[in-house]
Amino acid sequence: MSTNLHSKGCSDSCCLRVQNVSVSIGSEHILKDVSLHVHCGELVALIGPNGAGKSTILKAILGQQEYEGVISFSSPGLRHRKPPRIGYVPQSPAFDPSDPITVADLFACCMSKRPVFLGLGKKMRETVLTCLDRVHGRELIDKRVGTLSGGELQRVLLALALEPLPNILILDEPLSGVDVEGMVTLMDMLDEIRKTYDLSILMTTHNFDLLPRYADQLILIDRTILNQGDPKTVLASDAFCRVFHSKGGHA
Repeated sequence: MSTNLHSKGCSDSCCLRVQNVSVSIGSEHILKDVSLHVHCGELVALIGPNGAGKSTILKAILGQQEYEGVISFSSPGLRHRKPPRIGYVPQSPAFDPSDPITVADLFACCMSKRPVFLGLGKKMRETVLTCLDRVHGRELIDKRVGTLSGGELQRVLLALALEPLPNILILDEPLSGVDVEGMVTLMDMLDEIRKTYDLSILMTTHNFDLLPRYADQLILIDRTILNQGDPKTVLASDAFCRVFHSKGGHA
């Protein structure tokens, strides 16, 4: 496994490169010779059937999965070989609706050494509101986490992932459990965030309808890369049709 924080050939932008990455468990090949390139400011969607290895790629990038190959990250803003900041939103975490923990409490648990049962100080509350403002979610601060809708929960988790501001944002199925209106709101928000903060976004999804409108690049994977390029081309490809028995992202 090789993780090189400063790749060559992309000196004018921050980017993520995955080069010839393979993952095996025993004799089973989970991923084989996967290569992709995400430029800073791009929104890239990783698509494929269940079991295709999408989450495995994310885990490798996050340093949670052993692999063969090279994963590198470069940016003019990275100096002295500092590691990149990666924001991560996991897939569909579950919270008990009866749990009294609020959104403010969740942030305090993640960001402060002060015990939550002592309450939030004024400064911490202001910090949480600043984080929520990034996702237009200020009104969520006192809501119980377990009572949030799917879209509201994704906004809260996204706000957490953006503090501190990362170089790259990784989202595992952020549209799962979100209604159609909420999907549009969330994708609008992701589009705004990447443009405002000039960061790259790599996400997995099984929802294809909105991708031509928002994604710069689609990567179709089934243990290896089957197709990659602009959304309309990939969704209309023979490879996509073979995997999903449809073209254009519609059943």
